[in-house]
Amino acid sequence: MRLVDLKLTDYRNCKNLTLDFESNKILIIGKNAQGKTNILESIYFLSCLKSPRTSNNIELINFDTNTLEIKANITKSNTDIELSYSYNREKSRELKVNGVKTTPKNFKSVLRTVLFSTSDLLLLRGNPSDRRDWLDRAISQVYPAYDERLSKYDKIRIQKNNFLKEGLINETLLDVYNEQLTITGSNIIYLRKKFLKEIEKIAKEKHLIISETEELKIEYSCSFLNDETEVDEIADAFKQSLEERKTEELRRGQSCVGPHRDDITFFINSNEATKYASQGQQRTIVLALKLSELDIITDKTGDEPILLLDDVLAELDDLRQNYLLKSINDKTQTVITSVDTILFEEEFLKDVKIYKIENGTIVE
Repeated sequence: MRLVDLKLTDYRNCKNLTLDFESNKILIIGKNAQGKTNILESIYFLSCLKSPRTSNNIELINFDTNTLEIKANITKSNTDIELSYSYNREKSRELKVNGVKTTPKNFKSVLRTVLFSTSDLLLLRGNPSDRRDWLDRAISQVYPAYDERLSKYDKIRIQKNNFLKEGLINETLLDVYNEQLTITGSNIIYLRKKFLKEIEKIAKEKHLIISETEELKIEYSCSFLNDETEVDEIADAFKQSLEERKTEELRRGQSCVGPHRDDITFFINSNEATKYASQGQQRTIVLALKLSELDIITDKTGDEPILLLDDVLAELDDLRQNYLLKSINDKTQTVITSVDTILFEEEFLKDVKIYKIENGTIVE
């Protein structure tokens, strides 16, 4: 898979920006707040219709205009594909593949990316929701329909919460909500656990290469699960937990159990990394995770995703910088942002196309 070109119209501060991705390695340099991250964000957005920086798409529209547009040409399996996305302040969007309107599901199945940004380095110290979001985004790159399951679960959960807040004791209706949550939620948990085991296997090896002596372990943390691995076992445990906490949920007026409350726990040599790992150790884990994402998406889909590295090299020491750059497969198209070229060796820069950006515009 290759990104051929990208055109941004009124996307954040990029009012009229066009980039040709004529090389397999692209480096975009510029000072802070000039638009480097906006370019990577727009590419990532085309792959999943979500921004890693905001849940309000209106924030993506340039202040002076009403509509944004992202266009990209992609080569995938020797086929040329054009993606087009537009969105306006009335919250109306239009998705097109090769000039034909399409559904979000079909649109998201075209382009795959792995984004590694400075905010990812804080993954272990962030909130459980940050880790759930990371895992959900990674799964969605492999299974586009997974997003629909998450949306369905959230819709049911919100309906249940609204019902609970009314304070009406109608256990028949509550049982209906819980049954629906059990079916949808157990599938989400099953996929999360399965995907996490697969990514752990790859990440363990990469982590050991960097750390030399430390063993990485990843666990899916769910309040009502022990060793359950099959969907029906998870559903039974989920249903039992919902029944046990029914009184608490009625009292608190909210859903207290389910995949929206789960977490991912990382261990180094059996010690919980969130509590005991140094900053360097935590960054090694995240680096191993991101490179594992790249491998697992390639293995599952047959397509090399585009790797997006957003100012991340400046936050890594020499050991981790070198490992990251040397781990990038020659077939992997990589787009990197940085303040300048000082972090890169001359050998690496030989095959890199370098662009400079100022105030949302590419300059010579």
